[in-house]
Amino acid sequence: MTDRNQQVPPPAAGWWLYDGTGRPGGATDAGDWPEPPHWRAFHGGPDLPPPPDYPDETARRLGVPGMVRPDRNQLDVINAALLLFRPLLVTGRPGAGKSSLAYQLARDLGLGRVLHWPITSRSNLRSGLYDYDAIGRAQAAAERPAGDQTAAGPESTLGEFIHLGPLGTALLPHRRPRVLLIDELDKSDIDLPNDLLNVFEDGTFSIPELIRARNRMPAVEVHTADPGHRAVIRDGVVTCHVFPIVVITSNGERDFPAPFLRRCIRLDLPDPDEHRLADLVSAHFPGTDENARQLIRTFIERRGARGPLAADQLLNAIFLAVSGAHATGNEADWTRLLETVWRNLSATGV
Repeated sequence: MTDRNQQVPPPAAGWWLYDGTGRPGGATDAGDWPEPPHWRAFHGGPDLPPPPDYPDETARRLGVPGMVRPDRNQLDVINAALLLFRPLLVTGRPGAGKSSLAYQLARDLGLGRVLHWPITSRSNLRSGLYDYDAIGRAQAAAERPAGDQTAAGPESTLGEFIHLGPLGTALLPHRRPRVLLIDELDKSDIDLPNDLLNVFEDGTFSIPELIRARNRMPAVEVHTADPGHRAVIRDGVVTCHVFPIVVITSNGERDFPAPFLRRCIRLDLPDPDEHRLADLVSAHFPGTDENARQLIRTFIERRGARGPLAADQLLNAIFLAVSGAHATGNEADWTRLLETVWRNLSATGV
């Protein structure tokens, strides 16, 4: 369905870690990772085992590997962020592929499960780092039989009530970086971008509840943001070995403070054109035909005439078409259905 000549050429120089082809490559195949600039070097440890991987989740989000590729300029920016160990701030309208980039990086570089932190107006730094269930611990202590020092309640079970958030889990020491998606940061409270600065700069954070107990419990096993997984925290402090790959998305709905922007590498994604949309459709619907291409053209015309539409709205229409909704022979019914599926994303759109 797509013209493969539109694909980005291989890098002319050997400095890229990520080439967008959907195939693992480079030094990362051997498990090595380039040394950071000395001002971005951290020394946490000992390193934990490699993180879990959920290929079904990645396939659900991305479809067939290698079909949707960033262009040459975008790859330069992405690789600059990787080599500088700086967060990548990705801006663009809904459906431009911002969140998908985190999953592409994790899959192609073999970095395991993406840690996803969806931002809301109630999100704060603490919620991204860890949660301490003080009430649950107090209830467990109250339910402990009198004289029983083995049930939940004594400090030996403190770690049962501490859960690392996505950001906290990403900062655990690993030989290779975790991928963290901080999704839609522009929805956050006004203070969150500034609150992230020290963590981004220092690659470490402390857990006061563990620090208070470190003389009696220098090592505590806590829950992480990877389902069913735990990690040992020593002396109440988490420090990364290698700074995570942080992909921060923004719909451009607000400005961020200059100190925050200075610590990020910025990438702006335009609305996907016909070729990129065709690649996206091919990734999720291999073997689709000229009818799908015509639907793409109609989608682009609608987007140009009436305002923002997201790429997943196109995928919804393609799925309905291949499921037979466009085979009834009644164009008026199909047009009305598209009007519903392609509802404009702006507050005043129709």
